[in-house]
Amino acid sequence: MSGQGFHVHGPHDHEIEHATQGHGAGHTSSIALFTAIIATVGALFGYMGGATQANAGLYKNNAAIKKTEASNQWNYYQAKSSKQNLSELALELAPATKKEFYTEEIKRYKSEKAEIKTAAEKLEAESKTWDDRSDAQMHQHHRWAQATTVLQVAIAMAAIALLTQRKWLEYVMYGAGAIGFLVGILAALHI
Repeated sequence: MSGQGFHVHGPHDHEIEHATQGHGAGHTSSIALFTAIIATVGALFGYMGGATQANAGLYKNNAAIKKTEASNQWNYYQAKSSKQNLSELALELAPATKKEFYTEEIKRYKSEKAEIKTAAEKLEAESKTWDDRSDAQMHQHHRWAQATTVLQVAIAMAAIALLTQRKWLEYVMYGAGAIGFLVGILAALHI
């Protein structure tokens, strides 16, 4: 009857009271708080990693599209070259009355080829720019993934430190959290 001042404790009640009266509660709370913060930061880093990976794929796709457009231009250039070559051959074989016509054709093909070449080179440059952007995004994605992984290790170390009550594991936990956070900063800075 606990209402009259008589109370019986179970064997684990003493340990629970001991933990909740400050003899471990602060320790447990600090690890729990650390875990919650690191899990939140890790979730943000994971999101950023996914976003950069998606961007890298989109940029690589844009690079492939521009490369295909450039290839089409080079094929068009080659077709004009073939027509120019035929006109040059025709100029040699044609009667004098047709020579002026073929001379003009050759000039036209040369002019058209110059424009086509400029367009093809521009498309190749755009393809390279998209490729470079994709590579940069993949590098950043790897940084976000590294940061997320190290933060996950920190969370695992927190659980192990909490269960084993080993102080050195807490240091590992805090160290891994700091390293993960620093790698995340490197990712944010595109380093």
